[in-house]
Amino acid sequence: MDSQQSSGFVQAIRLGKQVTTSEGPLVILDDINFSVPAGTSVAILGASGSGKTTLLGLLAGLDVASTGRVMINDIDLGELDEDGRALLRAGSVGFVFQNFQLLSGLTALENVMLPLELASDSKPKEVAKDILSRVGLVERLHHYPSQLSGGEQQRCAIARAFAASPEVLFADEPTGNLDLTTGKRIIDLLFELNREQGTTLIMATHDEALAGLCETRLNLQGGRLVQ
Repeated sequence: MDSQQSSGFVQAIRLGKQVTTSEGPLVILDDINFSVPAGTSVAILGASGSGKTTLLGLLAGLDVASTGRVMINDIDLGELDEDGRALLRAGSVGFVFQNFQLLSGLTALENVMLPLELASDSKPKEVAKDILSRVGLVERLHHYPSQLSGGEQQRCAIARAFAASPEVLFADEPTGNLDLTTGKRIIDLLFELNREQGTTLIMATHDEALAGLCETRLNLQGGRLVQ
């Protein structure tokens, strides 16, 4: 993977993010450049506060950069409005959050059906049941998030993220809230689905073991990439 501008499925080009605080501008990310080929796995490593979550949000189109560009499959996210970015996410992007972000009023099945319905899938219920079975939740289809353990909630979140067969999946500290054994199962599941679907996998983590399983690692320090 080239750290400079080059063709790739996901590209960050001179990417920067700053916010205004009461004490003046705060730079969160500065001059980030890298390119990720399709179907590969990348770990973004860094201490808490290094900018990992912000970077993932920019790459996924959940947030807007202050400077520079994000390209997904040659589409410049900066040229899309909020609806356009939402449409791109619905069709091409999956996201697994550290705190799961399942909708509390929907069952596991309904949570996984939601992105399929947004993508106008012809058989959302069947597809959702199939992938929930794959992640070991066939007995939990009609349970609400509050009735699931942390590991079960994360498996449901992964099922939701992979349901619409995204071309790229972003995961923010996917094992951060889980015990060691459950975390290992989640890692195995992510890479298994990644291989099967040929999904590009980009993960923010401080877990060296998880990073070691990825083909490439990027190190963030104080909002900048370091060698």
